[in-house]
Amino acid sequence: MFRVRIVLIGMLGCVAAHAANDASQVLTTTAERSGFQRTGRYAEVLELCGAFQTRWPDRVRCEEFGRTPEGRPMLAVIASAANVLDAQSARREEHPVVLMQGAIHAGEVDGKDAGFLALREMLEGKAAASVLERVTFVFVPVLNVDGHERFGRWNRPNQVGPQEMGWRTTAQNFNLNRDYTKADGPETQAVLRLLNQWDPILYADLHATDGANFQHDVAYLVSPTLAGDPGLREAGVALEEELLRRMTAQGSLPLDFYPALVRDDDPQSGFAVGVGPSRFSQEYWATRNRIGVLVETHSWKDYPTRVRITRNSIIAMLELAAQHGRDWRRLANAADDRNRKLAGEAVVLVHQNTDHIRTIDFKGYAYTREPSAISGGLVTKYDPTRPQVWSIPLKDEVRPAVSIIAPRGGYVVPAAHASWMREKLTLHNISFEVLARPLTAQDVEAFRADKVTPSATTFEGHTMLDVEGQWRNERRDIPAGSLFVPIAQPNARLAITLLEPADPDSFLHWGFFNTAFEPKEYMEAYVAEAIGEQMLKTNPKIRAEFSRKLAEDPEFARSPAARLEFFYRRHPSWDERLNLYPVLRTERVMK
Repeated sequence: MFRVRIVLIGMLGCVAAHAANDASQVLTTTAERSGFQRTGRYAEVLELCGAFQTRWPDRVRCEEFGRTPEGRPMLAVIASAANVLDAQSARREEHPVVLMQGAIHAGEVDGKDAGFLALREMLEGKAAASVLERVTFVFVPVLNVDGHERFGRWNRPNQVGPQEMGWRTTAQNFNLNRDYTKADGPETQAVLRLLNQWDPILYADLHATDGANFQHDVAYLVSPTLAGDPGLREAGVALEEELLRRMTAQGSLPLDFYPALVRDDDPQSGFAVGVGPSRFSQEYWATRNRIGVLVETHSWKDYPTRVRITRNSIIAMLELAAQHGRDWRRLANAADDRNRKLAGEAVVLVHQNTDHIRTIDFKGYAYTREPSAISGGLVTKYDPTRPQVWSIPLKDEVRPAVSIIAPRGGYVVPAAHASWMREKLTLHNISFEVLARPLTAQDVEAFRADKVTPSATTFEGHTMLDVEGQWRNERRDIPAGSLFVPIAQPNARLAITLLEPADPDSFLHWGFFNTAFEPKEYMEAYVAEAIGEQMLKTNPKIRAEFSRKLAEDPEFARSPAARLEFFYRRHPSWDERLNLYPVLRTERVMK
């Protein structure tokens, strides 16, 4: 009897140990099990998301937040030891939320494998003790799911591991990290809704960068730091400095600027800091008065190294959010309040580098620049066995390059464009009102383009449009069903970004209004000839103006079409809406 009991206990112990091992296996990734030589397919994300929820039902929730164009579910893992597993509770309790995403570029999968590793270690109490009691962690392992499943060995030719990985762009060939403002991709639309739902105080986008071969292994671009709301910038700078300090202490060589050479493939050209447009994830989130972080491990470091650094980055950011998240939220709320008072204030749309340069000691490798028989130009060849310090320039300052004065009332989107604009504004959490009745002869500002230049090729599916012109006072009728977008709202800066023609991420620049700048009606040459003759006979002012232009503008004088258009433009049949940007500005609130 005693012997049987011992055997039974032993058997139960083996079963328990086997079950524990099985559970541990379920919660590990292909990357871990392969020594970080391989990464799993998306089926593994589906399995892990459910397994984490099953293992910690009171602390983890697995949620689908969208579907890709190819019908795959987009998943988020929500983790909290404080039972704050829904956005309403987090908002009600002013509980800090951190959202991190991997594989927006699906060949750069460091964030996926590092995120699951960090999450399991936190839930098991092996890392970042008590952080999940003070922060809710929303983790999107793979944002570009369809691209992730375009799996191949050579999808990232300038990256060391894993053996196979996904593709940079989506099934619709969108680069999602150029899509935050125009929001074309269903994946972008889904993540914008997720951001609106959770309103994370910190939003981190986990990447692996390309570029020259050097010793530095990770770069952090925190926004706002160089621009943006002054109060939040101070918090951004402190976060960036602490990230650099912590990662250095853990053996990394971190950078606080994006390591893209000023002249591609020439290390001596150095680097430049910059403020990117809002189409990028971290800049977009800063435009909405929150903190955005772009994490870029270096693609020439091996995959185990990159995953370790990304895991350390995730833990560090969560620890800092646990420590400072409530303070960051107060600063963000104050920034929202300041945005409500932007009416009549100067707002910077574009920054550029100043002439200031400092020389930095950058940890690179020995290299040569030699004539290439392949390209016919110079080729840079690096020797990673010979570390070398490069003394190179860094353009380390920026200044405002393009600014506008915010309208005192807001913007008016005409009814003809209200349908698609309502969808975009809602995605961006920008408030607007629908005008129920027509308004006649309203004093507004209208933007008319004096010069229009479409891009020679498309970019992200759009023919971009550069316009030169200015806002002028006009009286215009506003039809019922038009949208009024007030300037007095928390997302005023983002509204300005999307609606001001001079912003590189405006809907106008992205080409959403291209038809407004296309001539549709025309005048036959023989008709214009007759009208021109009549005008010269009967209108001394036009006659003098025509003579002066012939004398002063040789190109005009040589062009029959331009000469005929001179008279067409002065005829009542000319389309007065040509080159008129449909969106108007107003100095008062419209209802």
